[in-house]
Amino acid sequence: MTNQKPIACGRRLAITVAAIVGLWTALPAGANAAGDANAGKQLFEQKGCPACHTIGKGDLVGPDLKGVTSKEPKEWLQQWIAAPDQMVAKKDPTAIKLLHQYHDVQMPNLGLSSSDVDSIIAYLGSAEAGSGAESSAAAAAPAPQGNPEAGKDLFTGVVRFQNGGPPCMACHSIGGIGALGGGQLGPDLTGVVGQLGGASGVNAFIAGTPTPTMKAVWSQRPLTDQERANIVAFLGQASVTQRPVQAIWQLAGLAVLGVVIGLAFATWWWRQRNSFGVRRPMVAKPTTGHSDPRNGGWFTGPYHPGWKARFGSQQ
Repeated sequence: MTNQKPIACGRRLAITVAAIVGLWTALPAGANAAGDANAGKQLFEQKGCPACHTIGKGDLVGPDLKGVTSKEPKEWLQQWIAAPDQMVAKKDPTAIKLLHQYHDVQMPNLGLSSSDVDSIIAYLGSAEAGSGAESSAAAAAPAPQGNPEAGKDLFTGVVRFQNGGPPCMACHSIGGIGALGGGQLGPDLTGVVGQLGGASGVNAFIAGTPTPTMKAVWSQRPLTDQERANIVAFLGQASVTQRPVQAIWQLAGLAVLGVVIGLAFATWWWRQRNSFGVRRPMVAKPTTGHSDPRNGGWFTGPYHPGWKARFGSQQ
């Protein structure tokens, strides 16, 4: 009897410790899950994901992510979010299908760690329940009507942006703004509305500033809603779907003018070689009896220094 009491106490102690450990493990797990989702939401916004994706508001440049955690395996989502470029490079069937479905606009590699990826997946799973209300609220707020002419003025810098940002033409080219077309730092935006899935996709892309260059320029000088609407209206108008014929003729005219100016300068320079070089005195014929050509013996005008020295030594 004396030996059974310590054994029973030891069993109760072990059961108690196991229960405490179980509760201790379970509580942080729930807290960590909530924390991961919150961290994932911050990463989702900081990395510019809303520029290409919504959760329950429809497709933009990329697919609507509502329900994505139940549509795709977690392992595939982890690989895709971490390194989409590698998934495309190794010809993953789902990755290739998404790439072609969304106008061959490839998702960039955002340099996320494995914990970052898990946090974003946790956020995508937790945000699904409330996405319907968010979508309804967004739909209730009408977007401002864009003016393509005002957008063109903003794009080319005729009118400055309210917050002081540079004109789009400083980095981008597009048809419809003249022969020279704009800068070369960014891509040509002719037809960008079709490439990004429509006006809503372009609007979200500009608002999200997902590229490093855009973020560096526009994070401190964001466009207003009306300015963005005007830019999108200009990008989407029919006249910029291809470069106008007038711009081609302007470029051709500038090229011809440059050739004419070049030929005129070359002709002038070639004629001057006879006046100031050595060829003209060599073929000239005397017109007077003077012995010194500097006094008008052969022809008037300046002479090569070598000829002056020669005739000077003969006197």
